[in-house]
Amino acid sequence: MRDAHNIREVENLGIDWLGFILYPKSPRYVAAKPDYMPLRARRVGVFVNADASTIYQQASALGLNLVQLHGSETPQFCRDIKAQLPEVKLIKAFSIKDAESLKPTEQYDGIVDYFLFDTHCPDYGGSGQTFDHQLLTAYCGNTPFLLSGGLSVDNIEDIKSFYHPQLAGYDLNSRFEIEPALKNPHLIQQFIDAITSNT
Repeated sequence: MRDAHNIREVENLGIDWLGFILYPKSPRYVAAKPDYMPLRARRVGVFVNADASTIYQQASALGLNLVQLHGSETPQFCRDIKAQLPEVKLIKAFSIKDAESLKPTEQYDGIVDYFLFDTHCPDYGGSGQTFDHQLLTAYCGNTPFLLSGGLSVDNIEDIKSFYHPQLAGYDLNSRFEIEPALKNPHLIQQFIDAITSNT
């Protein structure tokens, strides 16, 4: 997100975390610090194969609470980031196309704070497509994860029917946008209402 008014709108919905894409090739790239940064919601910076110095600089400049690594960052790289930014939580994203896609998570278990499981696609970043969440029943790690990949109000029943003891939250992006980086607060509210409903 990068529009100050839109950031305020979404934060006021009670969202826990708000994301800032710091990958220059993304249409959602945040090239300059927004005029308003969330005060209650935690700030997540998303990077793809960025060098460590870039991550440190952006974490300081934007006051990041979490860093999400969406590239081919190694376990040692993650250890180094954690050592330099001990107050920042670390998320490592993985693309899922089959149960075998979960195997690499074993190298990061106990190093990062969260995993993010997204739909496999050729390029970095989201495709807006979903994947078979039941594949994640094969995940037996100790690291909690966020569910991503084409989540929307249209597939809310499938999302609600999926249970895993390590499921920590939901990553909402392209299906909730008016245009890249501009979120639709009404759709997000619909999702919150539906996911928290007992029916």
